Amino acid sequence: MKKYHIVYLISVFILIVTGAVAFVISYKFQINKKPTRLSDLPKVVNFEECSRAGYPILESYPRKCRAANGEIFTENINSTDNKDDLIRIVRPQPNQVIKSPLDVSGEARGSWFFEASFPISLIDSEGNEIATGVAKTESDWMTQDFVTFTATITFKKPETKSGELVLKKDNPSGLVENEGELRIPIHFE
Repeated sequence: MKKYHIVYLISVFILIVTGAVAFVISYKFQINKKPTRLSDLPKVVNFEECSRAGYPILESYPRKCRAANGEIFTENINSTDNKDDLIRIVRPQPNQVIKSPLDVSGEARGSWFFEASFPISLIDSEGNEIATGVAKTESDWMTQDFVTFTATITFKKPETKSGELVLKKDNPSGLVENEGELRIPIHFE
């Protein structure tokens, strides 16, 4: 019986020593590890850089990337190309830095308008609506041709650095099949 006690005590001793060594080693590595400061992280200014830096991509459409400082960058999916046959924007351009008042101009097919206007809005990267407005045309909008439009939006600078300008097709019918919008990614000054 004594032999079993000795083997048992030696086994317990070895386990305790192994645990203590593992604890000391892990503690030492934690002490030597310097905390990461935001200023040490890669600086990003758009979705592509945020993605390349390895920050998490939010599964949405368009995709969004959340940087370490909490800022969200939206992927530019060339939405202007997808709707080029319906609406074209001259100003602001995608990913342009903007400030208030924001002048918006472009051209859209007559079907985009109702009573010579359509709604526009400005949202921040968190989806909060910052400002709304109405784009108007001075020419005949009852056509299938392109008609020029202009609008001016005044807004308070949001806390986020990026957002989107949303141009919505005027849809007085309320029918889903008549809806349409163009989203332009922008950056706030």
